[in-house]
Amino acid sequence: MGHYKIEGRDPTLHRVGGGRYTWTPKVNFTKWASHEHFYKGDWLYFGFDKHIYNVLEVNKTNYENCIDTSFINNITRGGRDVFQLLEARPYYFLCGRGFCSQGMKIAINVVESTPALPPTALSNKAFTSSRMSNTKLIVFFVTLLTRTFI
Repeated sequence: MGHYKIEGRDPTLHRVGGGRYTWTPKVNFTKWASHEHFYKGDWLYFGFDKHIYNVLEVNKTNYENCIDTSFINNITRGGRDVFQLLEARPYYFLCGRGFCSQGMKIAINVVESTPALPPTALSNKAFTSSRMSNTKLIVFFVTLLTRTFI
């Protein structure tokens, strides 16, 4: 019958700093990040003027000391850049060109996505219930039934 992976949640896009163009010196990124929950698979969005600022992924030491020379990744593209958090670990980003010392740095702690609760055993009533409007579940049952009887 095969395994059905039901995801607990969809990946979230986090606008760094809270807005469209908030990768700038006048934002408290530590405060912003403390109100967000970052899960594996989520995306970060950095909105900024690429002629002035950039986005570098760095290690913890370089983050703490605002060192922008030996970065891990330069994720600067066009100034509306996204980065996917693929691992459950801390990530560190900063802006080079001297802006890190003006507060343009952020530490993000990514955790494993909380797994969905296991589906409870369904009785026959579930198939006849008129309230069952969840298309995904219907597709899931149809697939299950066809696989069982073919």
